[in-house]
Amino acid sequence: MVKKKVATKKTSPSLAIAKKKSRGNKDVVSVEAPIISSYNDRIRPLLDTVDRLRNLNVMREGIHLPTIVVVGDQSSGKSSVLESLAGISLPRGQGICTRVPLVMSLQRSSSPEPEIWLEYSDKVVPTDEEHIAEAIRAATDVIAGSGKGVSDAPLTLHVKKAGVPDLTMVDLPGITRVPVNGQPENIYEQISGMIMEYIEPQESIILNVLSATVDFTTCESIRMSRKVDKTGQRTLAVVTKADMAPEGLLQKVTADDVSIVLGYVCVRNRIGEETYEEARMQEELLFRTHPVLSLIDEDIVGIPVLAQKLMLIQSSMIARCLPKIVSKINQKLDTAVLELNKLPMVMASTGEALMALMDIIGSAKESLLRILVQGDFSEYLDDQNMHCTARLADMLSQFSDSLQAKPKEVTEFLRDEIKILDECKCVGLPNFIPRSAFLAILSQHVDGIQDKPVEFINKIWDYIEDVLSSVIAKRSDNFPQIQSSIKRAGRNLICKIKEQSVNRVMKIVEMEKLTDYTCNPEYMTSWTQKTSAQESFIDAVVKNENIPDYFSVTGFGNVKISHLRKYHAHLLIPAFDMKMRITSYWKIVLRRIVDNLALYLQLSVKSLVNTRFQKEIVAEMVDPRDGGGVEKMLEESPLVASKREKLQNSIKLLKESKDAVAAIVDQNC
Repeated sequence: MVKKKVATKKTSPSLAIAKKKSRGNKDVVSVEAPIISSYNDRIRPLLDTVDRLRNLNVMREGIHLPTIVVVGDQSSGKSSVLESLAGISLPRGQGICTRVPLVMSLQRSSSPEPEIWLEYSDKVVPTDEEHIAEAIRAATDVIAGSGKGVSDAPLTLHVKKAGVPDLTMVDLPGITRVPVNGQPENIYEQISGMIMEYIEPQESIILNVLSATVDFTTCESIRMSRKVDKTGQRTLAVVTKADMAPEGLLQKVTADDVSIVLGYVCVRNRIGEETYEEARMQEELLFRTHPVLSLIDEDIVGIPVLAQKLMLIQSSMIARCLPKIVSKINQKLDTAVLELNKLPMVMASTGEALMALMDIIGSAKESLLRILVQGDFSEYLDDQNMHCTARLADMLSQFSDSLQAKPKEVTEFLRDEIKILDECKCVGLPNFIPRSAFLAILSQHVDGIQDKPVEFINKIWDYIEDVLSSVIAKRSDNFPQIQSSIKRAGRNLICKIKEQSVNRVMKIVEMEKLTDYTCNPEYMTSWTQKTSAQESFIDAVVKNENIPDYFSVTGFGNVKISHLRKYHAHLLIPAFDMKMRITSYWKIVLRRIVDNLALYLQLSVKSLVNTRFQKEIVAEMVDPRDGGGVEKMLEESPLVASKREKLQNSIKLLKESKDAVAAIVDQNC
């Protein structure tokens, strides 16, 4: 009878595996562990380069390497597959045998004597085939503890041996949902998180180990791999325990209900005390003679086929990813060098520290000049609080509106004027207003608003202090050891300026109480307009007792006049005139206060930036009585020192990585 073979994708003839002399007869092949009959000279250099990068730990710089990641549910047969590929014995037992990421670096060697060693935590531990499982357990206990817990710190196993495939794989703990035998309660979350971290990068090749005894669609490892590889483009499945569940296996691997684009390979696990050579012979015999399994195409069965597929896939992925890896290394190296150059140089003398301090203060002065004087806020585009000229203009406008807001009439119309005139009366002509009365009224008005200019100037300098502090913090960011000192010097400077400004503002306000003067023609215009209604107003109060108790006065609206009828006209006339004069003059006074404060503010800010800032800050910083800011700069802060060390380590690693890929890149150009 001629068997019907299932068509599958063929491997390249140049990489074909000499598994046997004939599938149809009983010829027996000479078997290595595993069988590899051809070797592409380009694969080893590529793999060596990636292994070198992995050993350098370039992944901590965010550079992902092409990696075969072995995943599978607990007891899926992962360890058996890896043992068969490497020809060595791995830890076995109940529960989780693999508790850390085990990086298996396999290298084919022409030497008859294998070389095997472990690397972890900067340690190199030689071992041999007989003691390898014991050595892995001991190393795992060091990394993850002697209990049942897991760790994401990797353990690297190097195997140089005749007949092994040139592969590097990462074996991860088997997926288990229910913690048993003293395992942590969150064991599933720990393992799944570790697996996702390894399989998520697009450079990872997912080797999904599935047991033939289960439904593939229900496997947790399939569910997890499909999360990151939805189409299965980078997933290869190896089906273990084919001899334990042969029925329906052909349909499983041909139907592909779980989208495994890289295909399936069915294998038989080593049983009992079989040697690896015996296991390979039994595997070949099983798939050649079994009535069901022999129907599966020979190109997707056996450990040798799996080894060759993995070598082909891995070398292809490495060749494809290498240019991107080189680009990322160069990019990150340039960035790290740039960041290191931005750090302040280590100060070796007081002179160097003084120069650095002058640079900080000089650059802060330039920033203040731009944002406080020139209105250039390009340095702080997204921070509106640092658009200083606009904010100062806003505060001045709000102050002006508040100062000139029309106050509510809290007294009866003309009552204050009549009272003042009555107290300032003297022997003289009746139609002259005593100047002392006008100044008394003016003084009352000034007293009513004198706190507002002081509050305004305090608010202005509080704002400028915040701006100054922000600029200083930004410019001295690389010198945290002096930030508090230089900020304190800035606060002290603003405090002095604020005190001087308050005194100046109080003098400006006080001047308005001492004399009544303006050359502004608006005063006469306003007074003339307002007094035009004087005669009709007096008539309404004195002569017409039957008219309403309210009278409309320009600028005041309807005012109550009934209370004025008890006064004689010779007192009402100067009182009305006084009211109109003080009202017209008061508008000019308020505007003059606003103008004076605006001009003084501009002068003070320019003086702060152009003259006082650099001079007074430097004087305080170099004064040893105030903490000796220059001497502090000689002591590099722990934060900067740590950042410098980290950048230097990154640059060293990236340069070594660049050298590692240079040779292989030149070969492939």
